[in-house]
Amino acid sequence: MSDEKEKRMAENYKITQGIPIGDKEVVLGVDEKAEMPYLCAFYTSNELFGSYTDCMVADDYVEIVEMFAERVKAQCEKIREEQAKVTVPREVITADMCLPLKNDDSLEGKVAAVRTDSIRPEYRSAEHQLVLVTGGNGARGGARGSACFCTNLYTGERSRWERYDLAGEVKPECLPKWAKERFAEIQKQEAAKAAPNQNKNKDMEVR
Repeated sequence: MSDEKEKRMAENYKITQGIPIGDKEVVLGVDEKAEMPYLCAFYTSNELFGSYTDCMVADDYVEIVEMFAERVKAQCEKIREEQAKVTVPREVITADMCLPLKNDDSLEGKVAAVRTDSIRPEYRSAEHQLVLVTGGNGARGGARGSACFCTNLYTGERSRWERYDLAGEVKPECLPKWAKERFAEIQKQEAAKAAPNQNKNKDMEVR
């Protein structure tokens, strides 16, 4: 890949430094031709687009670097606060704790772990890694697509991962107790939702 393709820009500012931490990346940019040549901003992105927010510019490089450092520190403090609120053991789920994922293996309805190299360092722990795979082409064995739709076992939040982001189904003996309980709870909830439809179908058959 050429340097031109790798170059990141915020308007006319070339991004020279960036530290992703928490829900944002803190960036520093330079535009030598501008009256205020130095920029500090937050960068966020999703699958569709990225954006720069809280942009601050200055003609004093040291001032901007100080702001850059302060924002990185603030993001670190935010992560520490989030970690302190976690109510389960913050253990790392490694690849050897998962069943080897073969191409024809189905992940649908199973608890899988997000690979450590597919998730940022500050999120490499069970409460972020463990997901229940609920669907998507990537969840099916031998499918062409790679999208896996998941539910985070700890937060209940829905997310999308690619099949190659998942280490595989977590071995039953390696699944933390809290995750087993949460998985059983979700299965119970899904069964309760399905019951009315099953009874309705039986009534229709009788008629």
